[in-house]
Amino acid sequence: MYKKGGLILSKENRLRLIRTIEEQRKSKLVCYITGDRKGYETRIATDVFSIMFEHLSKIGTRQLLDLFIYSTGGITIAGWGLVNLIREFCEKFCVIIPFKAYSCATLIALGANEIIMGKLGQLSPIDPSTMSPYNPPAPGQPAGTTNLLPVNVEDVLGYLDLGIQRANLREDASLARVFQSLSDKVHPLALGAVYRAREQTGILARKLLKTHMSPEAEREIDRIASVLSRELFSHDYLISRKEAQNVIGLKVIDIPSSLEETIWQLYKEYEGILELGKAYHPATFLGNENEKIGVFRRAVIESTERTDIFKTEKEVKRITRTQPGIPIPVEGFQERVIKEGWEQE
Repeated sequence: MYKKGGLILSKENRLRLIRTIEEQRKSKLVCYITGDRKGYETRIATDVFSIMFEHLSKIGTRQLLDLFIYSTGGITIAGWGLVNLIREFCEKFCVIIPFKAYSCATLIALGANEIIMGKLGQLSPIDPSTMSPYNPPAPGQPAGTTNLLPVNVEDVLGYLDLGIQRANLREDASLARVFQSLSDKVHPLALGAVYRAREQTGILARKLLKTHMSPEAEREIDRIASVLSRELFSHDYLISRKEAQNVIGLKVIDIPSSLEETIWQLYKEYEGILELGKAYHPATFLGNENEKIGVFRRAVIESTERTDIFKTEKEVKRITRTQPGIPIPVEGFQERVIKEGWEQE
């Protein structure tokens, strides 16, 4: 147990809040939080499958399972796999969104019979960004580094749309030049990966919606999938609770204010232990010390059955170094990861 800003944070308090939600919902709850603390971001990935399976196995098959989720996204196929895994243990599946549920987390929500969103709850488009060895290098990086830029589906389509719709290029030769110019900047295999990712995301969105919508709702399924994967144009677009419910047509349900308050309190607990609102910087971490070892909590999977936390243990040192042409030593930092991974607490 420890304090942060006057708030007492403890596992006991989190479990108390989880049980309160379960009692009000007549369900069992699993929490999955991938932190977005600057410098220690995590995302939805396939490494959680076995951990989630352990939680669900201890909970057992239930009529209703709730997933409390906070995430800015992750690997698309991991989201698909998580929904399929959860549905092996329940008749009805609900997603609880206190705040951010972007990209892959939105995709997970599409697989839920019901969605609970707090007033601050946010979804996003599900158009993916792709990373491959063929992606273009990031501009302005130091010599010897090979940081690559992610290629966003909507950025590629926006460029092509600019040529076709805005510049009114209709002839095959003109369109070929537009595409050739794009291919000169972005490797054709990277462009192929973008197209494949977009098609896959649309297919998965439809499959997830079909897990709980009737076959007669085929047109509605296609419409929802198209809106979220193709029609919002910006991956940064934020979808509020009212828009999700009234415009997009997702099954967002209303809940009592007391339950919404409990959900928010639980989110604040996770925000505290993962320090989500506090950007990491080595100078701040060291303070007046020159060398320090710290353990950084970066993601959580928790239920009343067990707690698993993704941690990074790191050694940080303050160093001074001289740079060519600068006679005055410059302060720098040396960081070394000691160990990293999921641990059961």
